[in-house]
Amino acid sequence: MDYIKAFLVGGLICALVQILMEKTKLMPGRIMVLLVVGGSILGAIGLYQPFIDWAGAGASVPLLGFGNTLWKGMKEAIDKDGMIGLFKGGFTASAVGISAALIFGYIASLIFEPKMKD
Repeated sequence: MDYIKAFLVGGLICALVQILMEKTKLMPGRIMVLLVVGGSILGAIGLYQPFIDWAGAGASVPLLGFGNTLWKGMKEAIDKDGMIGLFKGGFTASAVGISAALIFGYIASLIFEPKMKD
């Protein structure tokens, strides 16, 4: 049941973003920023963690979850190191995900020979 719930929640988030992309003039980059900032804000006011606890990976994997991860990393680092944590907490918390995206993106570019759009 956890897998079904995660699939449905993640799919619903993706469907809502797709509707936002098609029905507004917002560019994809701005929508991505909105998702990350939205996840950070929801994490800061305490609403996102209960959502993750209920939905599992369906809530933690999309960009909303990335924003929440940045927020949690900053909060922990500020509590531990003071104001310097404001600058390093988000990087520390998300370093593995960012590194994986870069490494796998590079490997995919070697395998599939990407071409620039005209």
